[in-house]
Amino acid sequence: MLLPIALALVTFACASVPHTGRRQFNMVSDKQLNALGLKVFDEIVMKEPQSRNERVNATVKKVADNVIKAAERIDKPGLDWKVAIVENETPNAYCLPGGKIVVHTGIMSYAKNEAGLAAIISHEIAHAVAKHGAERLSQKLALEGALGIGGEVLRKEDGSVSAGTKLALSALGMGGSVGILLPYSRTHEFEADKIGQIYMAAAGYDPEQSVRLWDRMSKIKKPPIPIWLSTHPADSDRVEKLKEFLPDAMKHYRDAGAKHGVGGPL
Repeated sequence: MLLPIALALVTFACASVPHTGRRQFNMVSDKQLNALGLKVFDEIVMKEPQSRNERVNATVKKVADNVIKAAERIDKPGLDWKVAIVENETPNAYCLPGGKIVVHTGIMSYAKNEAGLAAIISHEIAHAVAKHGAERLSQKLALEGALGIGGEVLRKEDGSVSAGTKLALSALGMGGSVGILLPYSRTHEFEADKIGQIYMAAAGYDPEQSVRLWDRMSKIKKPPIPIWLSTHPADSDRVEKLKEFLPDAMKHYRDAGAKHGVGGPL
C-alpha cells in the first residue's frame, strides 16, 4: 500500500528535462532552491582557500563562460552564474542550484586540456539547468511524506507503533532509497552527460573529449560498492553512453564551427 503511494508521488510529472524529454517531479520553487545554492556557495567561498594560480583561474573562467553562453543560448535558463576555483587536490567539480559553479584545482590533471575541462564544467552546468537538485529534494520530501502517512495508518489504537511496523517502515525507507532515489540519481548523471555534451559542443569544444575524460576518470581508485547502491553509473556504462550521445552532440559542434576544438593543455 505504501510503496504505490511513494511511487505515485515521485513519478508525478510536472516538467520536462531539456533534450531528454523525461518528465520530472518538482515540488520546490526556483526561488527557494536558488537561495539555498547561493547560501552554500557563499559559505564555500568564505571557508575554502581560493586558487591563486592566475593561469588556472583564467582558463577555468574562460571555459565556464563559453559553456554558460552556449547553455543560455540553447535552453535560456536565465541563472545568475558564478564560478569559484578552490585550492583542493580532490578531483571534483559541482554546480549548486542557481548556477553556482565550484571547481577544485585537483580536477585539472584529469581534464588535461580545455575541452576536457569543458566536459567537466558542462556536465555540472547541465545538472543546474535540468534542475536535478530540485528533483532530488522533491523525491526525498515525497518519500518522507509517504513514510509519515504509513506510520499513521499502521499506528495501533493506543497510538503506539509496533516493532514489526517500525521494521516494515524502515525496510520501505531503504526500498525507496534503493528503488527510487538512487536510480534517479544515476538517471540524472546520464542526463547531465548528454546535455553537457551538447553544451560543450555548442560552445565549440570537441565533444569526443568527454569520452576520453571519463575514461581517465575511471582510473581514479574508488571504494568497492555494488552498482545498485551507487549514486553514479559504472564508469564503463558512462563511457558507452557518451559514445551513444556523440552523433547528436556532433551536430552542435559542426554548427559551432569547431572554434575551440581541444583547446590548449592545462
